[in-house]
Amino acid sequence: MMKTSLGLRVFGVAVGVLLVLPTLVVIPMSFSSTSFLTFPPRGLSLSWYRTFFADPVWMHAVGQSLQVAVSTAVVAVVLGMMTALALVRGTFRGKGAVQVLILSPMIMPLVVLAVGLFFVYSDWHIVGSMAGLVLAHSVVAYPLVYIAVSASLSGVDPAIERAAAGLGAGRWRVFRTVTLPLIAPGVVTGALFAFTVSWDELILSIFLSSPTVKTLPVVMWQQVQTELSPTLAVAATLVMATTIALILLAAWIGTRRKAVRP
Repeated sequence: MMKTSLGLRVFGVAVGVLLVLPTLVVIPMSFSSTSFLTFPPRGLSLSWYRTFFADPVWMHAVGQSLQVAVSTAVVAVVLGMMTALALVRGTFRGKGAVQVLILSPMIMPLVVLAVGLFFVYSDWHIVGSMAGLVLAHSVVAYPLVYIAVSASLSGVDPAIERAAAGLGAGRWRVFRTVTLPLIAPGVVTGALFAFTVSWDELILSIFLSSPTVKTLPVVMWQQVQTELSPTLAVAATLVMATTIALILLAAWIGTRRKAVRP
């Protein structure tokens, strides 16, 4: 059994490395000293990082991506937390159907969702707006927050909330002083996942962006079609490093939550 377990672990690690390795190629390419993308790079230089951070087009895209991702995380956390409280603590008919509806954006092809949102936004006259992009990203990030908060809330004994209410605390005070601190790891994890989803979302952003509202993945997509300079690898490294760091942070929070749970 030990040999089988070790073999499965080695196999899993090998598969993971093979899946991740192609994406890691862009990291050394971003340090290339040449004016075009090559692997392995013929020389190492930080010149393309200086070019990237000095280019107003790239910096504007980074700022827009951060703004959209932070706004998406806020919207998704508020909606996901409210939905989790209603479904985990509430009892009503059709709860299963509501849960399926909430999780449906996770299984729906993004192209289909993007086309549908494009025509709806056209009627609402918000195509290419920051608010429209945040709303679209929130649609796909919202289920992740709901899952994370629901998992945390399911582990909270309702008797604790009832005890606080029995001592005279109102619903809002019970939520603020009892429920929210207990589910905080799930809320933070959901916010990190929502930020990550928005940060590297491309398909929805392509359909719903405009000349003045462009996220970093959209600018990267446009650069691929026109030129292949190492600044593209710098942008890809930035997106990938941020995503990996946030995922590892979310995993660490989840591990800590399991470790402290009795």
